[in-house]
This record gives sequence, C-alpha cells and structure tokens, in this order.
Amino acid sequence: MPHRAACVADRADVKMNQVVLIGRLAQDPRLSYTQEGVAVGEFTLAVGRPGRSGDAEKKADFIDVVVWRKLAEACGEYLGRGRKVAVQGHLEIQKYQKGEEDKKAAKVVAWQVQFLEGAREKGKDAS
Repeated sequence: MPHRAACVADRADVKMNQVVLIGRLAQDPRLSYTQEGVAVGEFTLAVGRPGRSGDAEKKADFIDVVVWRKLAEACGEYLGRGRKVAVQGHLEIQKYQKGEEDKKAAKVVAWQVQFLEGAREKGKDAS
C-alpha cells in the first residue's frame, strides 16, 4: 500500500501554497478598515537568511504580510516593531506595471500569527 503523502501528491487537482515564517516586525503594523468595515493589517517581517559559513554580515529578507479581520485588530493592538512572531499563510504574487515595465510583488496573506514573546510597550525596539 503506498504512503498517504505519495497518493496525495499524485493527484493532479491538489495544490499547495503554504508559507511558515519566523522573524521580527520591521515596523509597527498598519491597521485600516475597508469601506465595508473589515479590518486589514499590514506589516513587514524581517526574516534571517543563512549566509555562507564565515560570513560576518547577517542577512535578512523583508517580507510583506497582510492579516484580516480579528487577527488584523489583534496584531494592531499587541504587536510593535521588533516583536518576534511566527506567521502561517499563503503567498500571493501581484503583477503591476511601472512605466512600461512589468513588475511582480510578493506578499504573505496570513491566517495565523503567533506572538513568540511577551508583550512590550508598543513602539519600543527589541533588545
């Protein structure tokens, strides 16, 4: 009997787009509301990237994250620059034009944000 994961992977209609990140907020989250009154939050997550062995300089990727509804309100209320979080969501690629050039921008639409540190005063840097 084949392994269950192998069976699922063989199905042509199965798609997977899941992102899991751990990092620190690069700035305080921005909270706004749509015309329908739905909360939407945005923040940038700084995620460390492994460098080559012996590299003294630490490298990080800065990844845009979007959260919706109650999760957006919770992030807006309890998170601030420097807070460490784990984010689960899916990747969205937006295409746009800048001048005559086609561009792409990636963002993570999160369905879960786990606060990995205790609360600190909003706006205070991580130590």
